[in-house]
Amino acid sequence: MKVAIYGQTYQDNAIEYLLELLEELHKESAEIWIEEEFHDLYISKGNSTTYATFTMTTGLDSSFDMFVSFGGDGTILRATTFVRDLGIPIVGVNTGRLGFLSTFKKEDVRKVVQEFVLGAFTIVERSLVQLNTESLDEEFGELNFALNEITVSRKDTTSMITVETFLNDEYLTSYWADGLIISTPTGSTGYSLSCGGPVIVPTVKSLVLTPIAPHNLNARPLVISDNTVIRLKVSGREENHLVSLDSRIASLENGQEITIRKAPFTIKMIEYTSESFLKTLRNKLLWGEDKRN
Repeated sequence: MKVAIYGQTYQDNAIEYLLELLEELHKESAEIWIEEEFHDLYISKGNSTTYATFTMTTGLDSSFDMFVSFGGDGTILRATTFVRDLGIPIVGVNTGRLGFLSTFKKEDVRKVVQEFVLGAFTIVERSLVQLNTESLDEEFGELNFALNEITVSRKDTTSMITVETFLNDEYLTSYWADGLIISTPTGSTGYSLSCGGPVIVPTVKSLVLTPIAPHNLNARPLVISDNTVIRLKVSGREENHLVSLDSRIASLENGQEITIRKAPFTIKMIEYTSESFLKTLRNKLLWGEDKRN
């Protein structure tokens, strides 16, 4: 078994659970690699055993069996920028807060290895969205994809923006709003949900357009096929607006065309039998918390 481990360096509390994971991995004689900065944090806590390290550009390849992320959902989103199109299955140990993607409780970290060895899991492929605009090549480079969503939003103003929207070259509408979210099924439980979007099962082949605080009062979230090519053009009182890919953000001049489509690769997520998506919905959104149930 070959395992890569990643975590946020500001989360000191992750190290005690990392040690439990390492102990369990040693029982399986696993080959262990730790992200370079996270490894530095681990050593700074007085641990003397060292491991091979990787960075965003070196060390990882398709031979890894598992990529373990310590943190919240934001850490999982950053983990995808390491994994990219390598096809390494990702699992999250939740040392953060809500945790829709990072589903394993930190107290159960040993089960990440134990249940993997038993084969008590499935691999779920999550689709991504990809941004195409030459104006942002310098800011995003090869990281022009997002697991959750791509969002355009207002900048340096309290005034709304207008987002002219085309689907497969056919005009849809112009949203008068604070912005527009183009969400994957994975991202449907994130920003899109906060703005009134629907919850979508991760395996559904769809995208969601969710306006942010629309002034068009009859504008509603729209679910479309994931093979749709989306074109956007933003106008407003300011000269620029914001474009964000998950947690990465850049400024773009108004009037420039943005093209968004499904990325040509997927991210593989390990879904353990004990931690299914439907169970996560019940636990995180408190579905079924009704005395009649």
